[in-house]
Amino acid sequence: MSDKEKTTSKRQGGLKRFLSSRKARHGGIAISITVIAIAMVIAINVIMSLLVDRFPDLKLDFTSNGAYALSDDTAEYMSHLKKDVTFYILAPEDDFTATSTYFVQAKNLLDKMEAKSDGKFHVEYIDTTANPTFAKDYPNIDWDTRTNVGVLKSDDRYKGLSIDDCFTYDDEYYQYYQQYKFTGTTIEQAAVKGALYVTSDENVLVDIITSEGEDDTSAIKTLLSDNAYDVKEVSLLTGQLDDDAQFAIIYAPTVDLSEASAAALEKWLDNGGRYGKTLLYFANSNPTLGEIKTPNLDSLLAKWGMKQNSGYAYETDYDHMLNGASALAFVTEYADSYTDGLKNPGLSVISYYAHPIELTDTNTAKAVLNTSTHAGIMPIDADESFDFEAGVKGEAIAVAAEGSRAGTDDYSRVIAFGSSAMFSSQYLSLGSFNNAAFLMNIFNTIADKDDDTVIIEGKALSDAELGITDAATANTMMIVFVFVIPIAVFVPGIIVWVRRRNK
Repeated sequence: MSDKEKTTSKRQGGLKRFLSSRKARHGGIAISITVIAIAMVIAINVIMSLLVDRFPDLKLDFTSNGAYALSDDTAEYMSHLKKDVTFYILAPEDDFTATSTYFVQAKNLLDKMEAKSDGKFHVEYIDTTANPTFAKDYPNIDWDTRTNVGVLKSDDRYKGLSIDDCFTYDDEYYQYYQQYKFTGTTIEQAAVKGALYVTSDENVLVDIITSEGEDDTSAIKTLLSDNAYDVKEVSLLTGQLDDDAQFAIIYAPTVDLSEASAAALEKWLDNGGRYGKTLLYFANSNPTLGEIKTPNLDSLLAKWGMKQNSGYAYETDYDHMLNGASALAFVTEYADSYTDGLKNPGLSVISYYAHPIELTDTNTAKAVLNTSTHAGIMPIDADESFDFEAGVKGEAIAVAAEGSRAGTDDYSRVIAFGSSAMFSSQYLSLGSFNNAAFLMNIFNTIADKDDDTVIIEGKALSDAELGITDAATANTMMIVFVFVIPIAVFVPGIIVWVRRRNK
């Protein structure tokens, strides 16, 4: 036998002895276990990925602001969607998510909305370059702009959504560079509000009167539009209220109604004896204006059993006063009206610089929102020496009231709020209070609409850290991940190693 053959035979013999040794047997078992474990991990990941794609709700959101989770209102609305709604995203799916991390976030939210809707809400991605005729089916959308994100459609109704509807961005950066620097997504509320609009059988018309030197009405206008009401601005100086408008609004006037305007409102409310109209009046609550003399408006309110008194209602009861705020900012108490249908009746309505509304005819008028019995009225010209405790009336003071009359077909109503600030953008955006929800409940109740009011905050990824805010939770997480899990892995490994070494 040659030296080469001897060497080969020696190697083969050594290999056989190694393969039949205890060390090789244990090593083979270890390798097999490792391979099987890796295969199982890969299989589990593949299966979970498929399940998450099929069931988006399996995606867990641990961010403190719920950046990837639907709000409760959205989930509730989607689970009770009555009609099929399709949301056409105007880009291929890969192009859409490649735009920004906020677009990935938006897709995740839309996927969860689709899953919650039980097959009623559909998301489709449309390549408008490959489908140039798509735009022809939606002539009321401005296709010349490059800011369109999508189209919501249900039956014959549709609504276009733009970048401004679906995302927030740094406006200054855009003005300077003409490029978007996204800071958050609002696609959740845009999709819900759009769905609410396209599924409404009939939108109710609201006329906002713009001829009385009023303050900014954009907050109320946006709230109503978002909840599927048609809003129109009307000047009583140059035009007249629409006959088919069910509501009219006078918001924070700085001057009195003219006699002609007051007469036009009375005629509209009478509606040929049929009634069925509602006027909402929001008193100007800007303290810098002082007392605004409004004899014609006062005369109109008097015919409906109400009187707007001078001064501002205030609270001395700490359970009603807002922490750190003045006595003029407080939470109100509901009367018997317009509480049915509120999703969160335990939340209150904030009042701020509200004029008291006196009921002059209790057969015609009733309170809607009250103070506590620990409230009083501060004169408009009061100085710092005013004694709040001494001015307590010992009875509830109305800061909102309603007068109504019955006609041949329906009721007409005049609802007077003592404060316009109660429904400014600042207070309508506070989800911890019911200012927006209560106002919409009034409209929905009178219009006999389902309470589909949805008020949702936008989501920013900049705040999307894990929602661990207290020391106890943080310490528990540290102990689990730094000590418990490593020890649980390390100790069994040491035990196995020692046992094998001693065999």
